Amino acid sequence: MGAGRRFRWRAGRKRRPAAADPGGSQLPELSAHIWHAKDREVAETGMVTMARRLPSVIARAAGLAWRANRADTAVTIGLNLLAGIFTAFGLLATTGVLTALFSAGPTPERVRAALPSLALVAGAITLRAGLQTAAGWAQARLRPQVQRLVETRLYETTTAVDLTALDDSDFLDELQRAETRGMSSAPRVVQAAVDVLTGVVGVVAAAGTLGVLHPVLLPLLLLTALPEGWASVRAARMQYLTMLAMVGVTRRKWILSNLMTERRHAAEVRSFTMRSFLLGEYDRFAAHQRSVELDLARRQTLARAGGDVLKGVATACVYAALGLMLWQGWVPLAVAGTAVLTIRTGQTALANLVFAVNQCYEEGLYFGDYLDFLATAEKKVPPRRAVAAGPLPDDFARIEVRDIAFTYPGADRPSLNGVSLTLRKGEVVALVGENGSGKTTLSKIIAGLYAPDGGQVRWDGVDLASVPPEDVWDRIAVIAQEYTHWPMTARQNITMGREPATDAPLLAAAAAAGADEVVADLQRGYDTLLDRRFEGGAELSGGQWQRLAAARGFYRDAPLLICDEPSASLDARAEHLLFERIRTHADGRTVLLITHRLASVRYADRIYVLEHGKVTQEGDHAALMAQGGLYADLYSLQADAYAA
Repeated sequence: MGAGRRFRWRAGRKRRPAAADPGGSQLPELSAHIWHAKDREVAETGMVTMARRLPSVIARAAGLAWRANRADTAVTIGLNLLAGIFTAFGLLATTGVLTALFSAGPTPERVRAALPSLALVAGAITLRAGLQTAAGWAQARLRPQVQRLVETRLYETTTAVDLTALDDSDFLDELQRAETRGMSSAPRVVQAAVDVLTGVVGVVAAAGTLGVLHPVLLPLLLLTALPEGWASVRAARMQYLTMLAMVGVTRRKWILSNLMTERRHAAEVRSFTMRSFLLGEYDRFAAHQRSVELDLARRQTLARAGGDVLKGVATACVYAALGLMLWQGWVPLAVAGTAVLTIRTGQTALANLVFAVNQCYEEGLYFGDYLDFLATAEKKVPPRRAVAAGPLPDDFARIEVRDIAFTYPGADRPSLNGVSLTLRKGEVVALVGENGSGKTTLSKIIAGLYAPDGGQVRWDGVDLASVPPEDVWDRIAVIAQEYTHWPMTARQNITMGREPATDAPLLAAAAAAGADEVVADLQRGYDTLLDRRFEGGAELSGGQWQRLAAARGFYRDAPLLICDEPSASLDARAEHLLFERIRTHADGRTVLLITHRLASVRYADRIYVLEHGKVTQEGDHAALMAQGGLYADLYSLQADAYAA
């Protein structure tokens, strides 16, 4: 049920206006999406809004860098500030050089007079270059440390969220945004924040120098930044709006690419002649993405071209004003020469600053998606529970399920509604019912994987809601129909990180599940890597993987063994042997068995029949056959099929 919900392609919501959905008419099923709720906020972003929000973006970036490495962060900031000081010092020293060169007298004497100032300029430039190089080195060190920090935090959170979160398609969409552009933007937003600092230092150095030379020169310098700033903000807004509109397309392309490249789908793709259909679907989404991105490139180019034209006009006005000041004698020639160099330096610093501000704000938007997802995900992490009714027993005499109710996120009706049952130590208890009756959902609630919306699960009177879920998971073992083919060794596939002091428990579990026969045929035995994508790796059949999964469950040696369709991939002989092994392994343990093969449950101590999320029958095989009803109907159907 979760898998179907997870990859449901959402449609049918209220459409957005066409202007906010570039190319949406080509793919009407993508014309509305939860991500577009932020369109209004982003569309209203202008220079004033950016200036107001930028400090918070920089503060987030600085905090992230500080957590990644305090020393590298401090060195990066400190050296960039010092480099700015030497920039200003070098510009002011240039005035002395020009004054000496433009003074009256023989040329050799003017050159000798300029030498001290030239030495100061050369020294300032050399020191600034050295400081910037050292700052760049510290900044480069920050990048991998920041990347590791954000990756670790994301995966720590996603592996801790309540399992129902992963059944919520909206949550998975937000995760996709955070894991792709959001997470990769973290080191970039730190880089951009440092670039903003560097740009500010350069602009302040140039502005301070112009202020010393002549106060009127300062506003002329700032005038050249406005056109480029407008163009950059506009381009950034276009980029982000397009990203919002394209996340759904990107996710669908990713799903389709997996279907066309993963080995587990290859046989079915060919046998059902799905190649043309999948390629057509992929091309449909790719064509939509291409048209949107081409339109984005056109609109961004027009915006930047307009900014460049306005910047050229502003620069011409600045130099015209400087010429007028020189003509009127408001500034001497040496100061005018220094002003030209300073304005050029300031323009470069301003251009770098505007670009850095644009990048910082744009990456900050994506990084904000990452932070927003973490905030959402952390709310879905079950709180740590204080032990209220005593610790969970290492073993149990009785598990009581009372009046359990549960509804999946976004579902129209509950999967379970008022379910009650009892499991006693050493019993084999079976759950029987048609598909969608709630059997697997109930087993996950008993295992502490889902928290019920109502009702209680008690182990010897201890409510599972009052104990940490890890305590429950340590006391259960699961043999499931859907299990992971871990790309690890056969040994690791059985022990799952719980390495034994000796191989005895491993060998016993493998023998009990029949996995020892599988391992015996592997080239390196238990040390064989079970993934052909790696050199020396092996590939197992479905039945062989099923035996390995059974060995994994036996190895945990838990008091409760949950078997959810454990024989789905096995032939008749292997299926019979597996159930015999489960009964043998169950000696003194409790087994919760879910299967459609009713011949395997006739020897269960007690059978519960579920229909539409409710228990409708209870008893052993003989009692249920005598009652009639769903169990007798299903058993008779299977028995008649075998008899025929």
